[in-house]
Amino acid sequence: MSTQADVKSIDTLAFVKAAFAAFKAAFAAFAHETGQALSECEMQGQRAVDWICVDQAGYWKAECRRMTELVNKALRDLEYCKAYKKVGDNQPSCIEEKKALEKARQRLARAEQKAEAVRRWTPVVQQQFREACVRLVRFREVIDVDCPRSMAQLERMLKALDAYRTVASPTGEPGSSPAAAAAVGPSMTRQLDDKPAAPPPPAGGGAAP
Repeated sequence: MSTQADVKSIDTLAFVKAAFAAFKAAFAAFAHETGQALSECEMQGQRAVDWICVDQAGYWKAECRRMTELVNKALRDLEYCKAYKKVGDNQPSCIEEKKALEKARQRLARAEQKAEAVRRWTPVVQQQFREACVRLVRFREVIDVDCPRSMAQLERMLKALDAYRTVASPTGEPGSSPAAAAAVGPSMTRQLDDKPAAPPPPAGGGAAP
């Protein structure tokens, strides 16, 4: 198989060069924007992990302490109502204090459930984020290594196209098209083929007089 190019049109060659240049520019823009997107993903992922494992853990731990204090206060209020609001043999109902105690206990139970959920999901979230970071690192290697390598290959191809366009013809005229240069060779061959053949030697092998 021949490795020589057979370009019939310089305009087509210019179009291919322009397409390669546009593709190289798009490749560079893709690498830049993708690198920024990866950094943003890592930053947003770390924020989410910190919000769950640090912020929420601290918040619900504090809520458990606060709800425990509210339950203790509600218990004291109920005991005070039973002890000091008793009139004769009539036991006070203390309905408001009982409602406040029940509400405080419900809030404490909810806070404890949230705190337990954060403790349970913290290692899972951290593990998933580490695995995601490994995948992002592999993708970043593609962006940081393969993309520059591909752009360098495109740059070499562009230089090769420029060199092909500026090659000189056999007549010594720089800038002539390769197709025109290729047409000179067959023309010279046909001129040599059109010359008359030499006469055959005389019979008997004698020397010519």
